[in-house]
Amino acid sequence: MKSTELRWLAGISALAMTFGALLLAPSPVGATKHPRYGGTLRIELHVATLSLDPREWKPGSVAAADSERLAGLVYDRLVTLDEYGRFQPGLATEWSHDASARNWQFKIRSGVKFSDGTPLTGKDVLAALQPLLPTGLTVSGGENNVAIHSQRPTADLLEQLASGRYFIYRAQAGNGLVGTGPFVVAEAVPAAPSEANSSVLKPAHLKFRANEECWAGRPFLDAIDVMLGDPALRQMLNLQVGRAELIDISPDLVRKARQENLRVWSSAPDTLLALRFDEAQPATGDARLREALDMSLDRETMANVLLQRQAIPAAGLLPQWLSGYAFLFGSGMNLERAKELRAELPANVAGGTEALRMRVDAVGDVMKLLGERVAVNARQANLSVQSAPHTVGGGGTAASLPSGLHLFAWHYDSLSPRAELQEIAQHLHAEPATDVTNDSSDPERLFAEERQLLETRRILPLLLLPEYVGIATNVRNWSVAPNGEWRLADVWLETGPGASSGEASVEPGGGRGVHP
Repeated sequence: MKSTELRWLAGISALAMTFGALLLAPSPVGATKHPRYGGTLRIELHVATLSLDPREWKPGSVAAADSERLAGLVYDRLVTLDEYGRFQPGLATEWSHDASARNWQFKIRSGVKFSDGTPLTGKDVLAALQPLLPTGLTVSGGENNVAIHSQRPTADLLEQLASGRYFIYRAQAGNGLVGTGPFVVAEAVPAAPSEANSSVLKPAHLKFRANEECWAGRPFLDAIDVMLGDPALRQMLNLQVGRAELIDISPDLVRKARQENLRVWSSAPDTLLALRFDEAQPATGDARLREALDMSLDRETMANVLLQRQAIPAAGLLPQWLSGYAFLFGSGMNLERAKELRAELPANVAGGTEALRMRVDAVGDVMKLLGERVAVNARQANLSVQSAPHTVGGGGTAASLPSGLHLFAWHYDSLSPRAELQEIAQHLHAEPATDVTNDSSDPERLFAEERQLLETRRILPLLLLPEYVGIATNVRNWSVAPNGEWRLADVWLETGPGASSGEASVEPGGGRGVHP
């Protein structure tokens, strides 16, 4: 397939997603036309803890996704994307690169100050990016400019800098960080034992106040109050009775939320649920075993029944909206083929004296249910898969038996499909298929590399999950960046008789004034 054809398919895919989102967006029924300043937005999240330090985030981490959303309140990036996917100036007003796309130059915006009053310089950008950039990229800079150098062509550098952990921050004494963003951390209360029960932790609490001196203009909200670690059902109740304006909803509760007439927004699929074979059990080295398990998995039932149509069966490692070619991969269930492969295996492999032990990431009920379904599907092909048991070691600490299978969640945090695929390959401890001297951002090369990773069946994609958010009816101008970050600086709260009627409006633009 020609690379131009893949680029055309990617463009068609992106256009279809944009058009679909416009069709699904509710009309601003009863919405006030003029935004108002003031008020506190109350947010409740499932996650119990988070970090606003980008240096601590791990690629693909689901936990880091919530951290990134809130970090966008405090920090800015060099470049951003608008709702049409076009690059816009952020802390950099201009950028250019040489013909090979190995050397990039960025002009830093003048007149910007960190929240502690310190002027932003190129040296601050250098200090922030150097520990975050991947191997092969180096940064240098002066007072008003920054240069990023790459060992290979990096045509997708803007996609990388506009997403993920590439925020600009300034480290203070004591390792605290300050930013140039629309909000400032006003209070951070860690989780603490409950007075009634010392084994139960009270939720952590974060408060943000508006940055009056933000270079992009003051946000509409006066403050944002974030509660962490509240149970999911309590969050839904708080949204219903007006004690919260924004909550995250797990896929298994989306139907319940809609039945109770809550307004639910969903993103493009941003999380991959997949199985990874590890070498802790020698049997996983047999390609027939890996293929047999792959052929036994009923992804359609997992998505449509187990998760009530709130997930999408996954055949590839990258979603369609990111790669543009995911539809070219197929991974249908073939139980008869799985049984044939199982018959070729020794009797004591994955069904005889030793079962294939599966370690499940502890990220909620969804993963537990999915792990149980994997075991049921495997049993239909005469394979034995069970959750990895725990034993107590001599020191009295819990120790896991070696597991050959790992059910994990991977959150896409980059707008660059090449960078995302590279991070996934490193998670699999696999060597990239593309020579580092070539521009592997080319869709044809990316397709070939992803296909090679899938053909080994060291990783079995299962499902793609969107993000679900419950939004109160008085929340106006809710919008999301192409990388999934919430644009809370543009949100405002409606008050008065019309605030509780109709749907919350989803309005593009209409936010703070950003200077060119």
